[in-house]
Amino acid sequence: MLKIEVYHLLPAFQTNTWLMWDDQSKDAILVDPAAPDSSLKKQIKEQKLVLRYIVNTHGHGDHIGGNTYFKTAFNCPLLIHEADAKMLIDNKKNLSEFMGSPILSTPADRLLKDGDSIALGSHQITVIHTPGHTPGGICLWVDKYLISGDTLFELSIGRTDFPGGSHEQIIDSIKRKLFVLPDDTVIFPGHGPRSSIGMEKLNNPFVR
Repeated sequence: MLKIEVYHLLPAFQTNTWLMWDDQSKDAILVDPAAPDSSLKKQIKEQKLVLRYIVNTHGHGDHIGGNTYFKTAFNCPLLIHEADAKMLIDNKKNLSEFMGSPILSTPADRLLKDGDSIALGSHQITVIHTPGHTPGGICLWVDKYLISGDTLFELSIGRTDFPGGSHEQIIDSIKRKLFVLPDDTVIFPGHGPRSSIGMEKLNNPFVR
């Protein structure tokens, strides 16, 4: 059985960092570690979880600030879509220079593409490329969980006014790649509360 918990490591930006694990194998992934955090590191170790991967849904600074810290602590590979890989090592591209706290991450160990799989115990996480917020934005779908990054929020969508953003692309990504998922798919977004595909299809005012 998969379990998932949210952590707010960067309260100023209200970024959701997600820890997902298989309770049988204890294999885990950490998605969008927003900042270093000793209490989360301690919790992972105390629960005897085996952190297999760190995954970034995209390359903005408020989602990558803890990459180096957790990668060093757990010696696990860092994954991001190939189109956002350069954002990890360029604080202008990841916008952190303009946020007042320049961030440089370690480079990615594995570059992801649409349709790739990430093993988590007996489960396979599917990578869904959803450009629009950034060129390399991704969502992660497994069972009936969708970690949606900054593509789809409760009754909202990701901003498209940053460099590399496209309103047309994000709407196409949501309609063509996310709204085809089962209605009871639970959405775990990059910011804000959880939602579901069915609820967003019926009520999201940005996607008609």
